[in-house]
Amino acid sequence: MKPASTVAGHADRIASGFTVMKPDGPGPFPVVLQMHGCAGAQPFQRHYAVEAVKAGAAVVIVDSLKPRGLSRLDGSLFVCTGTMLRGAQRAADLYAVIHWLKGQGWADSRRIVAAGWSHGGWTIMDALAQGDGAARMTGLADAGPDLLRGLRGTFLVYPYAAYPSLTTNRGWNGARPRVFAVLGGRDAVVGVKHPQRSLDRLKRDGLAVDVLTFPEATHAFDDDDANDPRTQYRADLSSQARAYYVNALKASFA
Repeated sequence: MKPASTVAGHADRIASGFTVMKPDGPGPFPVVLQMHGCAGAQPFQRHYAVEAVKAGAAVVIVDSLKPRGLSRLDGSLFVCTGTMLRGAQRAADLYAVIHWLKGQGWADSRRIVAAGWSHGGWTIMDALAQGDGAARMTGLADAGPDLLRGLRGTFLVYPYAAYPSLTTNRGWNGARPRVFAVLGGRDAVVGVKHPQRSLDRLKRDGLAVDVLTFPEATHAFDDDDANDPRTQYRADLSSQARAYYVNALKASFA
């Protein structure tokens, strides 16, 4: 599925992939947008979402595969290998869900955190790095940095940041959300070097960057359903990561 020609049109096409979780009451609530890894939305993301709701935020889990007719296997074969839906293209989904939030009475669209795991982190970082090139890269004629002004923070968990990701070379084109990141010292999928280089670039640009590194963590250490032999689930580290997530949200929304 190619994106529609406008952000609003693309939002209509992918809205079936939005799962909303929110506190009781009418709101408006600050909102966390959760962007999954390359193989699609996974059950462990709900553990993070539950903690966010307890902290008073609404959560939108954005499934980028299902509205495109892609299965988890398709994600593993094509998205994870970079054959299709790279971060710069998938950034269309971030613009779309932010536009969609403006029409939701329960959402405070001026207080948003974008949280991404692996490919989802790449997507968020590329969206912020695209600047005036967003329309060309996403295929959405009206995509651009103005749509991202409501972002108060980013939460990046083992984000992919090697070629062809954009942040290390471009920075974030004047966008200044707070940056929180979780890296694994034994990550054999995205490594540590490239994510750290991107984060260092953002620090040099004057952004507030906070990094939690688990020296013994692999990629997807917080996914209790992961089946990649390069990953190892760690319940203890997962609990710490979720606590860090809540603190990052509170700091971003304050």
